[in-house]
Amino acid sequence: MKGEKVVEIPISQIRDFPDHPYQVNDDESMMDLVESIKTRGLIQPVLIRPVEDGMYEMVSGHRRRRAFELAGIDIIPAQILELTRDEAILAMVDSNLQRERILPSEKAKAYKMRLEAMNRQGQRTDLTSNPVGGKLKGRESADIIGELSGDSQTQVRRYIRLTNLIPELMNMVDEGKVAMRPAVEISFLPKESQEQLFQAMEYADATPSHYQTIRMRKYQQEGKLTQEVIETIMDEEKPNQKEKSPFRDSRIESLIPKSVPKEKQCDYVLKALEFYNRYRQRARESRER
Repeated sequence: MKGEKVVEIPISQIRDFPDHPYQVNDDESMMDLVESIKTRGLIQPVLIRPVEDGMYEMVSGHRRRRAFELAGIDIIPAQILELTRDEAILAMVDSNLQRERILPSEKAKAYKMRLEAMNRQGQRTDLTSNPVGGKLKGRESADIIGELSGDSQTQVRRYIRLTNLIPELMNMVDEGKVAMRPAVEISFLPKESQEQLFQAMEYADATPSHYQTIRMRKYQQEGKLTQEVIETIMDEEKPNQKEKSPFRDSRIESLIPKSVPKEKQCDYVLKALEFYNRYRQRARESRER
């Protein structure tokens, strides 16, 4: 890489890198960075590359640039490198892999971008093959990325599979509502089936288990996955989603109508006992007359 230098660049001349995979949020961490910049300035310059019309493209430092904007500073120290698009992708992804917190969606997009860039540069890749693991001959690009990120090559491939999820399901993975292995199985379903699954999940107020997603994928491969099949699978009660009865004696629960939710069973029994006590009181008063 040639043409390396650090200069003060107007923020208005720096545009976003296309399809940048990492989110920039105005959260508490960002506010801390803003205060740090106001107090001590920028310790590490952002990395940019020159493009057409005297503009630059941000390679690394999107959060730092946003912090400058929030701090009301119009010019930012920048390291300028003459990079091709693929070189810029590699630099961008690698500079963010060691961040303290990276969302699954961010890793998924970043890993895919890096592997595709390596592929265009003539290196061997196995982009989304064998997502559940398995020993392959030679050294894969997924293995190289794993060394940089701390993820195994199997995990790298799983993350890449997530890029096939619809946004609603990807958000659920980011929020920790859907685990990695079920999400990988879901990623093999067509978009229409994923949308149907998302609706069924909302209706059932439940998420599918790994076993349930394996079954859905099998039905899909056999051409039998319909909305009715998805809804039937999601209506199944999973052991880890069963609510425990507040009563140890099963005879008590057997006398409570099934229509009464678990969380209201105690109230139901209390009202029944109150009614029974009033009945006994009236019976006693009737005998004393």
